[in-house]
This record gives sequence, structure tokens and C-alpha cells, in this order.
Amino acid sequence: MAKTNIVDWETITNFVTDAFVGYGIPREDAEICTDVLLESDKRGIESHGVNRFKPIYLDRIKDGIQNPVTNFEILKETETTAVVDGHDGMGQVIGYKAMRMAIDKAKKYGMGMVVVRNSCHYGIAGYYGTMATKEGCIGITGTNARPSVAPTFGVEGMFGTNPLTIGIPTDEPFDFLIDCASSITQNGKVEYYERIHKDVLPGTIIGLDGEPVEGDAGAALKMIRNGTAALTPLGGIGEALGGYKGYGYAMAVELLSAALQDGNYGKALDGKDADGNKVPYHLGHFFIAIDTNHFLGEDVCRKKAGDIIRSVRASKKAPGAERIYSAGEKEYLVRLARKDGVPINESVQKEITQIRDELKLTQYTFPWED
Repeated sequence: MAKTNIVDWETITNFVTDAFVGYGIPREDAEICTDVLLESDKRGIESHGVNRFKPIYLDRIKDGIQNPVTNFEILKETETTAVVDGHDGMGQVIGYKAMRMAIDKAKKYGMGMVVVRNSCHYGIAGYYGTMATKEGCIGITGTNARPSVAPTFGVEGMFGTNPLTIGIPTDEPFDFLIDCASSITQNGKVEYYERIHKDVLPGTIIGLDGEPVEGDAGAALKMIRNGTAALTPLGGIGEALGGYKGYGYAMAVELLSAALQDGNYGKALDGKDADGNKVPYHLGHFFIAIDTNHFLGEDVCRKKAGDIIRSVRASKKAPGAERIYSAGEKEYLVRLARKDGVPINESVQKEITQIRDELKLTQYTFPWED
């Protein structure tokens, strides 16, 4: 397992923000990008945190396929809906503004939905669900992504890991938040496994021969990238364990991420043109907010939702199991445990040092340099 060092939250927050600014992102937007990025690490979701800082965001800006200055253009708007073109700006900024719009509409009219086209990777979907629950709203969001997941009975990556994320306010210290891909695993997790030298889990990737791809994560990632393997939907290969259910959820997210906003989908999201040159991803997102005060009230919703998840957690446990968790609970516990800072592995340490030196951010010294 790769060695890690802990960097305190103030240092990593300031550094990431300064680095984003160094790459041309306005400071106010950079602060949003940093907040979304590090929220992933605070929740223990390493696949979407600092592990992706350089390759998914900075490198794409440098390659000219993502714009550091975000043009958030509203193409059409009604009292409860909006269609937005993100013009390939920073996905976190687009996501934050779009969910903010949806919440504001919900607070006034009960429900709000904003759809986005021509965006980029927007970080953990759960960030936007939490934006809603903090304000007493139910929050729902999803996004399409580069094609890497095969449909049931298929072996070719036809759609992204397409999360369907739902947040519901509770009276617990944490809100209910289901935030996961519609595939068994996601590209970011395979990338993370490559960094820490861990093999992929059996059944999570399928080859063109229809057989599971196992072993080295780096080799598996290359196969996914060159189209000789694909991730499997929730439920796995075939129908026996319900793979068609994950396939169906992934397709629903694909439709909601493209149909309402006339956006790109499927193979058009692979980030390459016909000649193999890098191009913007043109992703689509959707954001839904439902204000609980337009029903029987936030307090009623929080109490009832809390009662429901507590009743489930109090049910009989499997032999050897210590406890039953609610969605969002483990992330809450990780946040409490990570009060001292973010663990950064050796691979990312090298990237952070490289970025610091490139941008001449000499005010930063990191633990691995002591």
C-alpha cells in the first residue's frame, strides 16, 4: 500500500485555491472548485478528491479542453425550471450555480429543476444534494460522463458511471444522502487503485470476450480507455444478480442529462474527435430541489426521515456485523475522523510538488518534504 502523509485542511485548501487561480480561474470560482474537491476527501471519497486535482482539472485546462473562466449562460428560464449552457467551464462552478438556482426556485414555488449542457466534471454529486438538504430541501442530481460502462448483455462502454444522487433532510447529525455511480465501481476508483497499487475487484470490469477483467488496476484502466474493456453496471454481468437494474438507472440518468437540454450523450462524450485529438467533454447535468416546507414542513420531514432510518439501523444485524449504517453516515464519521487533514498518497504528493514549483507558490512546504 502506498505511503501517505497528512496535510492540514487550511494548508491544502489555500494551496488548491491558489493553484486554481494560477491556472486562470477567478478566485471566487476557485474557492467553489476547492470546496467541492476537498469535500470529497472530507467524506473519505478519495476517488474524487485531490487524487483528481491535476489530471481531471488542471491538465484539462492546460490542454485547452476546459475553460478556467466559466460562462454560465441561461438559455431558457421559467418560474420552476431553467436550461443552462456551461460553455465547457468549471463543472463545480456550473453545478453550484445550477443547484443554487434550483433551491431558490423551490423555496419560492415548491420545486425547481435546472438542466445543464456543455459542462465538465462537477466533482462529487453529493455536494449538490447536501446544498439542498442544508436548506430543508430534498436534493436530486445526476450527470452523464465519458462512455465506460457496458449495458446488460453488452461489452462496449456506451454510457458513463452516471450517478443518481438523492439527499433528504433528517433530524440526525447527518442527512440521508445516497451518492453513488450506477456502475459497480467508477473510473475514479480504478484510477485510485492504480495509484495505491491495488488490484481491481472481480466482476467490476468486463472484457470484449464477455469475461471479467481482473488484476492490475493500471492495466484494467488502459483497457477501459482504449475500448477493450468496460465497467459493469450495478448488479454486474448479465441479469442473474440484477445487472439490468443498474443499466436501467444509468440510462435514466443519461436521458435526464441530455434529453431536456439537447445535450451530448454516449460516445460523443469521450473527449476525442474523429482523429483522436482531445476535445471538450460537453457533459450534461440535472439538478432538482424540492422544498419540504411546501408540504407538511421541514421539521416534520426531518423527524419522519430520522425515524425511518433509525428503525432500519435498529433492525436485526447479520452474524458478525457490528452495525447497520444509513446512506451518508459513514461519510459523516470519516469527516469527524479527518479533523486533522487530508491523507495524500505518494503519487499525488509528486503532483502537488510539481504544481507548486510550476506556479512558484513558494510559501507552501508539505509534510513529505520535512
